[in-house]
Amino acid sequence: MTKTQTALCTACAALAIASLAAQAPLDRTKIPSPGKPAVLRVPAWTTSTLANGADLMVSEKHDLPLVSFSITFLGGADQFESPDRRGVGLLTASMLSEGTATRDGEALSNALQLLGTSVQTTMGGESGTMTFQSTSAKLGATLDILADMLLNPAFPPAGLERLRAQRLVQLNQAKAQSGAIAARVFPRILYGSAHPFGQAATEESVKAITRDDIVAFHQAYFRPGRALVTVVGDVSAPAAKAEVERALAKWPAGGDKPAFTYPALPARRPSTIYLVDKPGAAQSTFSIGNPGPPRNTPDYYALQVMNVILGGQFQSRLNANIREEKGYSYGVNSSFAYGKGPGPFRAGGDIVTAKSDLALIEFMKELRGIEGSRPITDEELTTAKDALTQRLPGTFGSVAGINTALTTVWTQGLPADYYQQYGAHIAAITKDDVLRVARKYIDLDHLAIVIVGDRATIEGPLKATGIAPIALTDIEGNPQTGQ
Repeated sequence: MTKTQTALCTACAALAIASLAAQAPLDRTKIPSPGKPAVLRVPAWTTSTLANGADLMVSEKHDLPLVSFSITFLGGADQFESPDRRGVGLLTASMLSEGTATRDGEALSNALQLLGTSVQTTMGGESGTMTFQSTSAKLGATLDILADMLLNPAFPPAGLERLRAQRLVQLNQAKAQSGAIAARVFPRILYGSAHPFGQAATEESVKAITRDDIVAFHQAYFRPGRALVTVVGDVSAPAAKAEVERALAKWPAGGDKPAFTYPALPARRPSTIYLVDKPGAAQSTFSIGNPGPPRNTPDYYALQVMNVILGGQFQSRLNANIREEKGYSYGVNSSFAYGKGPGPFRAGGDIVTAKSDLALIEFMKELRGIEGSRPITDEELTTAKDALTQRLPGTFGSVAGINTALTTVWTQGLPADYYQQYGAHIAAITKDDVLRVARKYIDLDHLAIVIVGDRATIEGPLKATGIAPIALTDIEGNPQTGQ
């Protein structure tokens, strides 16, 4: 560095120090004032129907040369899998990347890499998707590959066996993970083995799946009559429709939307602690709750506000108590799993083993509190509403986010102006609304309290709380006799 450069740097540093010294000193005892809330700008979209019967939604966003593309299928594993073939939907989705009539799996992967993208196929309980994000210039070429995967899958036996082996390893590994065990046992306890929500893939069901099962599932499920195609990004609506019609021209019409008729829920049992033994566990995983309402409940907005207060954000009651004040956990929360059916309400998290009994006492304290023993304050209500409405603008900040928003409107049957009206619906919720829905949907007398942990350490203290009797189950949720 020359003498001139050194002198210049010294002068700049001196000016910066002088500027900082001239500013008012920072008062760290005061909370900074929040900035202005983000403005909600809901993008427009067009709707139409393709020649094969699939719905099409297109939203233009021209700030970047990107496009998010998805095909969403209404209905999922809970509608299209039989109990003895649980896991066939996910295996079929994975097999679409294993090769087509003209490309093997490696050729597919290489072709997509050259385009700078990938095609992801997923299968959930009530829907499935094929999706990718590409530059607008590569949309047509990527769409051609997706169409090849969708319409001409080869389902090579070697690929099936490799994916089956991977899935079996995952299922075996899950037996050692308390979170995975709780996620399996909790719905089984709530819904029973006869209800789709209580069923899950097992080693036996995955081993039983044949290539013929994969072919049959593909032919029955991936049909345009239950599909929505969404295109979001740097493309015009007419051009997007023409491109999709071209690429999917050979996709034959057919397929019906499922009715989403679920069997009746089993009779609720008195609150019980279902204890799953995981010897030596350093933490206990809690899942506490009961079946909740479907997404179309008129109480949806009140439930949103109530849950944010209870356990839906970092500063919620549950987390402030059990994590911040007591230090029993790195984080606890609560949620409602909304969908077409009665998804569960769940409160829980991972708890230090030695504090399992004390944490359960605090969980129950907060559940009773949200039902009235600890009245909701004006500040809590305002904070919860702000949290819900101020996060909404970020939903539309990317092409992928917009795509997800459009898909949600379609899959859940929401009105076209759902996002525009969301803030007004949240603003209308009162403390009485929150109290009413808490009492209606959190059944304190019939809670399933699933705890996965070291039985030798926690059973005695849990029993001593007197909160509920203890029933032992295995890692699948089946009753176990005491030992």
